[in-house]
Amino acid sequence: MELILAHHSSFPRIGDGADQQILRRTIAQWEKGEKTDEDLRAAEERVMEWALADQIEAGLDVVTDGQIRWYDPISHLAGKLRGIRINGLLRFFDTNTYFRQPVVHGPIERAETMVVGDFEFAKAKSSRPVKPVLTGPVTLARHSIFKDGQVGGFEQLVDGYTRALASEVEALAAAGARLIQIDEPSLVKHPGDLPQAERSLKALSAAKGGSQLILALYFGDAAPIYERLQALPVDALALDFTYSPNLVETIAAQGSAKQLALGLVDGRNTRLEDTRTVARQLEKIAHRLGSARAWLSSSCGFEYLPRDRAKLKLRHLEAIRQEFLGSAR
Repeated sequence: MELILAHHSSFPRIGDGADQQILRRTIAQWEKGEKTDEDLRAAEERVMEWALADQIEAGLDVVTDGQIRWYDPISHLAGKLRGIRINGLLRFFDTNTYFRQPVVHGPIERAETMVVGDFEFAKAKSSRPVKPVLTGPVTLARHSIFKDGQVGGFEQLVDGYTRALASEVEALAAAGARLIQIDEPSLVKHPGDLPQAERSLKALSAAKGGSQLILALYFGDAAPIYERLQALPVDALALDFTYSPNLVETIAAQGSAKQLALGLVDGRNTRLEDTRTVARQLEKIAHRLGSARAWLSSSCGFEYLPRDRAKLKLRHLEAIRQEFLGSAR
């Protein structure tokens, strides 16, 4: 089995050294009116280049822009859409991070590109393929509310977000994105939303052209819905194994008709995994995959770790691959 090393999504924006505090300092000065929008953008792009360099130096085959400009996974996208205003802070799943809640007061419409510009910047700076990431329609809808007195329901929110994201997927494909990841962590918390997810993913898949669509699930146990995930209209599944003690055995028993991105490295824990243990897990899975290729990745983005530990985790992916390839001989 060919094992591709891929970054999941986010990367820490701030490091320990004084030079690695540039984005934090610039944001503080920008909020006081001491820095311009152009200054802020330049600082974000500098950090984005650092994130790309760290991924490439670690030997990754597929990289991301690190979501450096993202305030959070919800408002960064929803805040760019018409018909939405951004409200107060709420906790994002069981993490120590927060998101600003979208309040829907009218039809959801895409007024501008959401991540295309960042993808194009990263693509121009990277020697490796860049994978853009979008939070999916179900997760956006689950974290949004209607304005008081506004009539609407969950399906209406999903459909509105789906239309907006389908346009963004089409634009990303036109810009040269060969892999596009759709993050739907809410699906493992609300498996009853799978019919809505299937409908929205059909629309996104119709817009992707020749690109591959990856559905990423994390912050919950995917094993109970694994068989149903296989029927969704996507090219690959990215799965978080840290919440799923039985997921390795589930895949070993059922196999997979889709390509898999295996989140066997914990994106929220500074401890480095035992390479031999992970290699054995990969061996169990490899025998049952319908594809000759799989991705090795982290369970989620690395924004939850200090930058130095995130870099170690990136390099650890290559150590695990070498252990797996050595044991497979």
